[in-house]
Amino acid sequence: MAIELQEKEKKLVNETGLGTGNSVSGETQRAAQRLDALLSGAGATLSESQSPLLIRNVACDSRKVRPQGLFFALQGAKEDGTKFVRDAVSRGAIAVVSESPAPALLPDSIAWIQVPAARKALAIAAANFYGHPADSLKIAAVTGTNGKTTTTSVIDSIIKASGAKTGLFGTIAYHTPLGDYPAPNTTPESVDLQGFFAEIRDAGGQFATLEASSHSLMMDRLWGCHFQAAVFTNLTREHMDFHKTFEDYFAAKRRLFEGTGAGPAEIAILNADDEYGPRLAGIAKSTVMYGIENAVEISAKKFQLNFSGLTFTASTPNGKLQIVSSLVGRINVYNLLAAIGAAQALGLSNEIIEQGIRNLASVSGRFQQVALGQPFLVIVDYAHTDDALENLIKTARELNPKGRVITLFGCGGGKDRTKRPIMGEVAGRLSDLTILTNDNPRKEDPLKIISDVVVGLQKAAGKYLIEPDREKAIIMAIDEAREGDIVLLAGKGHEDYQALAETTLPWDDREQARRALRDRGYGEEPPPKSGPGNGFGT
Repeated sequence: MAIELQEKEKKLVNETGLGTGNSVSGETQRAAQRLDALLSGAGATLSESQSPLLIRNVACDSRKVRPQGLFFALQGAKEDGTKFVRDAVSRGAIAVVSESPAPALLPDSIAWIQVPAARKALAIAAANFYGHPADSLKIAAVTGTNGKTTTTSVIDSIIKASGAKTGLFGTIAYHTPLGDYPAPNTTPESVDLQGFFAEIRDAGGQFATLEASSHSLMMDRLWGCHFQAAVFTNLTREHMDFHKTFEDYFAAKRRLFEGTGAGPAEIAILNADDEYGPRLAGIAKSTVMYGIENAVEISAKKFQLNFSGLTFTASTPNGKLQIVSSLVGRINVYNLLAAIGAAQALGLSNEIIEQGIRNLASVSGRFQQVALGQPFLVIVDYAHTDDALENLIKTARELNPKGRVITLFGCGGGKDRTKRPIMGEVAGRLSDLTILTNDNPRKEDPLKIISDVVVGLQKAAGKYLIEPDREKAIIMAIDEAREGDIVLLAGKGHEDYQALAETTLPWDDREQARRALRDRGYGEEPPPKSGPGNGFGT
């Protein structure tokens, strides 16, 4: 039931563009504030009767409105927030902010404030409501198509190694010193984010790390935040249903470095090996480039890769670091270099950086091994774009060049269709066998989604099987595996649900793989081996 409710909440966010109001940090404790003070700097013109209204709650989701609330009726991707005004008023809203004029039948007791940019106004009001908590924090933000979750997780681990209290906000979950929250969006809505920042500040924290999605940058969720470190990982095809063109997508990412209403980022940490990285140079106050292939300020030398992790020497402007990490694959060398640059920008020492990297054992659903003593490797990974899928398969090939690669994946319904044949082509070109299945088909016909992918597979002349039932598909992949092979279960990673047309089911690729392995006579996960090992649980 909890998973179904969470998915319904995600559905509302996707359809309306409204935040879910997860954080109610301090709302019940904070004194009521005048409406004119909350909307100071938000481009609002208030009447004499509106200005002194006392507000105790700020929300952009009508379900989160409380008595004496201020409700922001935002224009979402599919729904107009003004449709929820009646619900907000019934829950206690006494004032509404919108880009639209007041409706004819609005009760006289409700203050209606029209502003030119409601999302910016929301971010400003939220910052005012919580006492500008972002100003008390050093914030690191990571943007790019792939690698955001891993890079932010590494930065967070480094900060924690220093003993500091901090927060982490991204695809998997939101964390503050006071606890964990579900993550309906990669980047929280501005009112939620400011509440989370207040939790960190009020707990004595000085840092925060977040994933900055292109959606959040376009929707001004980060408006008013100043970034000490802004990281760019890479740019590949994704979200074309939202951004329409690749240059629009890049322009959204660029906003992080230009500044989101609080001046340019202090230090940009840019991937020199991605063609779009150098295009962002010179926008922030200062720039540091990282990479493997090009001569840059932060680079990796003498790196060794195996299924137990990686080691390398990092050359940086602050001296050399000896990196030992449990993360796997060449792509994570980039993520670690990016995190090193961000951590140095936050003022953390090389010793703390080395320790924080060592402390991070894994990132949920990112090249995560399922090992129950079977003579082949099973990997669960969140790869759901063509570039991420290509990096995943290439990593498997690089670490195990002699074994076959069996890749299982699907594509989500109701989202960017253009990437489906491209992902099929990647899997067909690089895998020995591809198994196509479901991945949150939602209201789309699963077979039509699979047909879109098959176009690319056939173009690559790749060998493939089709099994829409994901449980049966995982069993099929494991039954196909022979000694020394690698089975890649791609697309869902950390997700704990499967979104179908009319329902949402509990689901976890890792648990499904363990069940299938146990049913075939394999035992519990073996203890970790010292040394590199072969990654096959033997």
